[in-house]
Amino acid sequence: MTIPFLDLKTPHSDLRTELTQAFHHVLDSGWFIQGKQLSDFEQEYAAYCESKHCIGVGNGLDALHLILRAYDIGAGDEVIVPSNTYIATWLAVSYAGARPVPVEPDIATYNISAELIEAAITSRTKAIMMVHLYGQVADMDAINLLANKYNLKVIEDAAQSQGAKYKGRLSGGLGDAAGHSFYPGKNLGALGDGGAITTNDDKLAEKLRMLRNYGSEIKYHNEVKGYNSRLDELQAAFLRVKLKKLNDWNQRRQTLAKLYQEGLQNTPGITLPFVPDWADPVWHLYVIRAEQRDRLQQHLQSAGIGTVIHYPIPPHLQHAYAELKFAQGAFPISEKIHNEVISLPLDPYLSVEDAKRVIAAVREFTA
Repeated sequence: MTIPFLDLKTPHSDLRTELTQAFHHVLDSGWFIQGKQLSDFEQEYAAYCESKHCIGVGNGLDALHLILRAYDIGAGDEVIVPSNTYIATWLAVSYAGARPVPVEPDIATYNISAELIEAAITSRTKAIMMVHLYGQVADMDAINLLANKYNLKVIEDAAQSQGAKYKGRLSGGLGDAAGHSFYPGKNLGALGDGGAITTNDDKLAEKLRMLRNYGSEIKYHNEVKGYNSRLDELQAAFLRVKLKKLNDWNQRRQTLAKLYQEGLQNTPGITLPFVPDWADPVWHLYVIRAEQRDRLQQHLQSAGIGTVIHYPIPPHLQHAYAELKFAQGAFPISEKIHNEVISLPLDPYLSVEDAKRVIAAVREFTA
């Protein structure tokens, strides 16, 4: 029997009744954009993230882009980003017209190294945009301290960290603003694209609500040149159903991750995820590093076990950023990570038995 990398069918089968009711509620209401489902979800998700405001938008990339626009960050400005991330973080900066300035990660946590950020700050730097990669929060106290020193905005890319904690505080409320993704594979995923922004800044929230809706607060009255990026009523209704399950799902991920950590400990040629004492990750992904990554992936595939490489090519080596002229070796830590990482199956509906099968298959390969 095969073990898929990610099971998106079972959770929706379990919630079929509630999701169907949510669908009919929206259908019968006759209201599909910026209605009560959205406003209710925004209140509920803001409370979940321990933030004052939540603004629903079209997707996670839009969330990051709109935050930058709302802060008037654009042409001539620089935004510090991780060299080790999915390209969407960089794209948000490019969309705003600013320049992404990459900083290497901590090799142990894979998140941006707070110790290396200061050397990348210039007179043009306006913000630090860190990613809470794989579901583990970056070292936010150190980052906020630097930001305060240089008067920079702190923007969380919280697309993978819904429910993760840093020193007891929740992801999404640890900086000036945070962008969230509800892509179906996220810990809290919609049945399509979706995103949100959380913040405690009243003025920023007001501006974001205009920006997402053509720059309009009152219909047909456009205060600024805005965008069309709105979380629709149907996705908001589905997310309200799933938000109630998020803590349980995250706890299940944590249980399975602990099983992996214990079962794969001291496996030759394998580096396991490192969790600092101050971190409480939600394990959006369980990512190991393997000296023979490609051969391990082939071995697991032959055993019927699905895996994914997050991510095979770092942003600085993508053709999309050829104009930045970063050569191979420009960011060696990031390149090492991208050449070695492999994500093992992990979702709330993965059985303990299947997780043990994965562990056995990895250990068999390294024996």
